[in-house]
Amino acid sequence: MLLIRYFEEGVLKLFEQGKLFGTTHAYIGQEANAVGVITNLRAKDTVVSNHRCHGHYITHKQNPYALLCEMMGKKDGLCSGRGGSQHICDTNFFSNGVQGGIMPLAAGLAFSEKFNKTDNIIAVFIGDGTLGEGVLYETLNIVSKWELPLLIVVENNRYAQSTKIELTLAGKIKDRFTAFNIDTQELDTFNVSKIHQVSSIMINKIRKSNKPNCLILNTYRFASHSKSDDGRSQSEVEKWKRKDPLIIAEKEIDNNVVEDIQSEIRNLISNEIQMAIEAPMAK
Repeated sequence: MLLIRYFEEGVLKLFEQGKLFGTTHAYIGQEANAVGVITNLRAKDTVVSNHRCHGHYITHKQNPYALLCEMMGKKDGLCSGRGGSQHICDTNFFSNGVQGGIMPLAAGLAFSEKFNKTDNIIAVFIGDGTLGEGVLYETLNIVSKWELPLLIVVENNRYAQSTKIELTLAGKIKDRFTAFNIDTQELDTFNVSKIHQVSSIMINKIRKSNKPNCLILNTYRFASHSKSDDGRSQSEVEKWKRKDPLIIAEKEIDNNVVEDIQSEIRNLISNEIQMAIEAPMAK
């Protein structure tokens, strides 16, 4: 989680310095979701992500340098500096900024795993804003009827871009998935250990049953949607920061150990940022 947090803080500074190509969508505040879920996956499992993808990628692939280079248009980037922040293509990892569009992609990958009789699964991360896209419901019908090995993770950060969920969503999120006979659990927690425990059970169940499951994580992002589109009050953001997943995790670890980890990760990210800055540009 510290690796994600320090990476994102570094990226925001790089943006201010004009060193990134395009915008960026920080994952700050939601780190427990990526770490809690993805650390239960195997190397051959695939993660499909969205515009807010950095935390998912770093957790699954452990390669912040290549992601930094991609965002800076450098030759060493994941897609040779052509994909930027949102459009990542790596072994067993794909992301796209088109809301809803990643759902049929994830379903196709899950169908492939079932067709080839593997026990690999696909984990797709969507946000609450994606619930307004019609292709989502077409895909839910397909994955349920065809019994595909797909874990749908809904990161409900309570805002569709800059619009409160109360203004965009009728009914309950959970009902949208159970209506398609998809086993669904919902967690109101920022505790990475709890998320890890629940998602582990769900992932093992998907491997055995070949049926989709949905995990709804009610969360909150501390940064703006992108870079200049945040109409939330500072008092609202500060209220949620009291539930910071890093603070919760640190309470379970010895203070000296925490300080050592913080120092190690800060140095690692600092070095990789400098390496990315000095790397050659893509041609």
